[in-house]
Amino acid sequence: MEAKLTTPPIGAGRERQGAVYRAGVLGAAPSVPVEAALLEERAHAVMSRKAWAYVAGGAGEGTTMRHNRAAFERWRIVPRMLHGTTTRDLSTSVLGTDLKAPLLIAPVGAGALVTPDSDVHIARGAAAAGTPYVFSSQGCSPMEETAKAMGDVPFWYQLYWSTDEPLVDSMIQRAEACGARALVVTVDTTTLGWRPKDLNLGSLPFAQGAGIAQYTSDPRFVEIIRQRIAAAGPAEKVKVTAAAVRSLLEITRNYPGRFLDNLRSKEPRAAVETFLDIYSNPALSWEHLATLRGRTTLPILLKGVLHPDDAAQALEAGVDGLIVSNHGGRQVDHSIAALDALVGVRERVGPDATVLFDSGIRSGADAFLALALGADACLIGRPHLYGLALAGADGVTQVIQNLTAELDLTMGLVGAASIEAITRDLLVEAR
Repeated sequence: MEAKLTTPPIGAGRERQGAVYRAGVLGAAPSVPVEAALLEERAHAVMSRKAWAYVAGGAGEGTTMRHNRAAFERWRIVPRMLHGTTTRDLSTSVLGTDLKAPLLIAPVGAGALVTPDSDVHIARGAAAAGTPYVFSSQGCSPMEETAKAMGDVPFWYQLYWSTDEPLVDSMIQRAEACGARALVVTVDTTTLGWRPKDLNLGSLPFAQGAGIAQYTSDPRFVEIIRQRIAAAGPAEKVKVTAAAVRSLLEITRNYPGRFLDNLRSKEPRAAVETFLDIYSNPALSWEHLATLRGRTTLPILLKGVLHPDDAAQALEAGVDGLIVSNHGGRQVDHSIAALDALVGVRERVGPDATVLFDSGIRSGADAFLALALGADACLIGRPHLYGLALAGADGVTQVIQNLTAELDLTMGLVGAASIEAITRDLLVEAR
């Protein structure tokens, strides 16, 4: 056989490695660590106590968070040799949204605890990496502003179902109007879980005005506040200090004045109190969900599904996709690990249903495991906020690049040339 000199194509993994190593020749290390534990450690060092408690904390004693990581530890990748795979295609499509790699940025609220204008910075970082971002209902910038920062990169919108149905409709209509490609209904947070790290500090970001910008920028929400203020007698009005007013003005500054102009002579604290009263609906049921298809033309995904029966019922009800998630361990302590739930859900709904995975992804190899166990794509939560804390929008981009690079290299070393080739027969379960 005549020997031929070939140069392997440069994929996402080798490209990222090359950039890091070339900078290293000049004495520069990445501003965002590529190792998950070190990334978390350095982010902890620069974040405030309240920010760290909110972002890194979980429900109860943190057992579910540990379950999430332990579930990944139970699986082993079995690389195949001499497969000749030199190129990998990481692209895929989920419900009409094209992905350069099977990764999306998950919705995380109250990001202003980490840095001002957090949602816009995250959007810029995600857009630079060509990665879709799921905007949070509890964002600190209105969706319209965040959408502009995404440019041509697609985004989805997460919906927390309010107790005020006209507000639900208003949020959906705004998401459609600003270009969202899908609606993600989070169903596992109809009430906040028991979160000791926040409780120990007496810190609920929303009570301080952080994470309510989607509401303060919404015309229906402003109407509700006006109605409440008009109905209240002088003695019933909430009293606020000048410092509290300044705090609310600072948190809501991402929206250029409309909400504050509308309520200039009123008490801004009313916005916080109104939000706390209506933001999530403990009575949310399948009957509510049945109304959704008539209220939007967007693909609908349910986020927070863990039980196979719930997954099957959701698809029977007309939902387009599922996101298997335990909210990163933030809602129910001692919950089933999300990765374990993924296996059961995929077995129940079959190979053709759209199933995404969220909760516990810390590396590209983690994403490989989730894909092999049945996920069509993965959502990344805490790591991108750690990157944000360390290096702003560029930190978000670097986190995505690192995850994508490791996924690409793992595929190359295993012999998977495409996302479809990442299958369960490449794994074994640890004894």
